[in-house]
Amino acid sequence: MLPFEVLDPIITAALREDFQDRGDVTTDCTIPAGRQGSARFISKARGIICGLAVSSRVFELIDPRLQVTFHVTDGDGVTAGHLFGIVSGSLASILKAERTVLNLMQRMSGVATLTAAFVRAVEGTGTVILDTRKTTPGLRVLEKYAVTCGGGRNHRMGLYDMAMIKDNHIDAAGSITAAVGRFRKESAARGIAVPVEVETRTLEEVREAVRLGVDRIMLDNMDCPTMKKAVDIIVGRCETEASGNMTLDRVREVAETGVDFISVGALTHSVPSLDISLQIESVRNS
Repeated sequence: MLPFEVLDPIITAALREDFQDRGDVTTDCTIPAGRQGSARFISKARGIICGLAVSSRVFELIDPRLQVTFHVTDGDGVTAGHLFGIVSGSLASILKAERTVLNLMQRMSGVATLTAAFVRAVEGTGTVILDTRKTTPGLRVLEKYAVTCGGGRNHRMGLYDMAMIKDNHIDAAGSITAAVGRFRKESAARGIAVPVEVETRTLEEVREAVRLGVDRIMLDNMDCPTMKKAVDIIVGRCETEASGNMTLDRVREVAETGVDFISVGALTHSVPSLDISLQIESVRNS
């Protein structure tokens, strides 16, 4: 799981949105001091759970005395009505953490659930499902972690760990050859060593990229017959990645063209959250 130095700034920012400089006025003015109890996590739909450690850390930052127990682990499946965890201690603390906990867990579980559906759709083809950089600002590391819990794999994390020469780079540079050539010259001068991927839109661009010996060729918005021809042209000279308008309805057909990877922006940019609730189970005075 992600280290606290990565998690804590995200969680702190989320809590600050809620509390500002006044705190939780509803809880502070309705729950007596010392009121103890517990609340249980219940999935209200079928899906893949993700974000348990993140949720535990939210509770810990709100009140380190809270006790959190989960009966599942990240990546496990749940069904509607599944009781999968409990938190106990100060009811005021539980209520203050509730929305941040659910927002993060529901989002991450939604990403994991949709990823798992895409992974199932291409099962047996050898094709790997990838995420993209089309993530929620500030939540990328959480969403990309959720993709792995759903059985997918991370593409580049940002602009720093892989060179992806896309259509706008190519058009601005003048050609694929010009863009790749300049990148290799400048990256060598700056001591940058990262894989190079090139986006292609036509079979002629595929042939040009193959001649340049790049690490991966993206086949962008191609129909499946054209994509199959592109894979045949590349024939193992480098990795292949299909991209553009990937849906559950067509992803199997795309995988059967023989591509190594399929990148799916929808995993993070338009995913529905998994419906999860946190319900008070017991109340007692300390």
